[in-house]
Amino acid sequence: MPTAQRARHGGDLVVESLTALGASTVFGLPGQHALGAFDALRRSGLTYVGLRVENNAGFAADAFARVTGTVAPLLVSTGPGALMTLAALQESAAASAPVLAIGSQVPTAGLGGGRKGYLHELVDQKASFRDVVKSVHTVRTASQIPSAVAAAWASALEAPAGPVWLEIPQDVLLAPVSVPPVTSLRAEPRPLPPRPELTAEAARLLDAAERPVILAGGGVVRAGARQELRALAEALDAPVATTFGGKGAFPWEHPLSLQSWLEDAHTTEFLEDADVLLVVGSGLGELSSNYHTFRPRGRLVQIEADLGKLESNHPALGIHADAREALAALAEAVTPRPPGTAAKAGAGLLTRVRERVDGQGLELEQRVLGAVRDALPDDSPSFWDMTILSYWAWSAFDPRAGALHSAQGAGGLGYGFPAALGAAAADPGRPVLAVSGDGGAMYSIAELATAHQYRLPVTWLIVDDGGYGILREYMTDTFGEATATELSRPDFVTLAESFGVPAVRTTPERLRADLAGALAAPGPSVVVLPALLRMFAPTHLDRLADGGADDGPGPDQR
Repeated sequence: MPTAQRARHGGDLVVESLTALGASTVFGLPGQHALGAFDALRRSGLTYVGLRVENNAGFAADAFARVTGTVAPLLVSTGPGALMTLAALQESAAASAPVLAIGSQVPTAGLGGGRKGYLHELVDQKASFRDVVKSVHTVRTASQIPSAVAAAWASALEAPAGPVWLEIPQDVLLAPVSVPPVTSLRAEPRPLPPRPELTAEAARLLDAAERPVILAGGGVVRAGARQELRALAEALDAPVATTFGGKGAFPWEHPLSLQSWLEDAHTTEFLEDADVLLVVGSGLGELSSNYHTFRPRGRLVQIEADLGKLESNHPALGIHADAREALAALAEAVTPRPPGTAAKAGAGLLTRVRERVDGQGLELEQRVLGAVRDALPDDSPSFWDMTILSYWAWSAFDPRAGALHSAQGAGGLGYGFPAALGAAAADPGRPVLAVSGDGGAMYSIAELATAHQYRLPVTWLIVDDGGYGILREYMTDTFGEATATELSRPDFVTLAESFGVPAVRTTPERLRADLAGALAAPGPSVVVLPALLRMFAPTHLDRLADGGADDGPGPDQR
């Protein structure tokens, strides 16, 4: 007799919708109310990567979205499971990473503040997400699922990209459905082209500029606009600095590259001295403006996909547009000029920056960062937690053909290792580096089990300085001594090995070889570096004391 056809339920519509939209991998952690979706996931062709903590699953999805440029589904349960994703979703929002977070809900009878006393019940669960994500979507019947998933997918991708929240009640996920399987869905984000009259005016300003400079932010990277940026910079003979989130937007060793020393007063003054500064894909926030000490003396042209960031810190000719389309239009509109003194001026800036840093006795820090760069394959991405070596990397690390990602958007601890796992899930054939301090590492220790279970090729460098190193520096500098920064921590090598993950304790002298060996080996690994690193001296405090900017370099320095 023929086998009876298996009954489908609401969870199948979720999985079928994701598959129809092009999803390949789902991150998450199951829970009672979400079991209908996880049951459907088991029978699908989607790859599931399960992490041990919902926040870490969110970080993994964030990284998958960054490296693939597409939507990363994140599947979690109700109440505590849902709320545990908030810190990760805040980072995705700050970094414009398109994460589609799908959370279950209590049965529909408990929605709207019904207070039925269900497990995990909240009066209004989605309210917790409204101030974090781009959009919130709620499903109340199974027939709504495909359209809701498509709407959330399009919202996540539309410039500026970002995380979205979709919640589905338990009974809807379990409800039998008789509609045919979902095989085709459309979720095309609306384009965001520049207005022609604004492009023309920006081109006029740039053509007339004697000292044009470009500051490229993360929006350039997310838009895939590297070639367009380079074409415009070379046409204008304009030096290019990148923000920390924009690292990789412009070749590090290009003659016009100012690299990314944005916390250095010399760079701040150089940007201030531009008679026209083109800011692309950056809101000129705290870090990109050297803690708001940046005071432009020329005209600003700002291209930004996030309307809320347009002219949010400085008046400008604001162009609300996708970075790639706007840069391409500008490159066509400007009048190419022959190479002049821009490269020489940029080289002079970098010399002044190096001289300032080299005069601070920070050879150990530069040697450690150099060892990491030497050991990491050119095309491998790296993911950095909030730790002193990461702060060095923001300014001094050349990502080469790979990419540098960090949690500097929202600034939460624990990002580096789970994010690296997400990137490795996207491309298991390429080694990935994660960098954490010992304090941040403790947020993610459970994910050593995930790394081992899925054999993900992530090498985790843990810089062990016995506490929250950067907070120790901040408190000591401000108050004369530190409080609550010193930590008892495990033997990370033994702990990693207990998970079945190979580990080694290294020194600054052996770091390059040990790290390179770990990256070349299959599967996950841990390298522990006991070291007390220091930050280079800040420059924004003196500028704040002086009321912002000084006169900056004269024309002969440009």
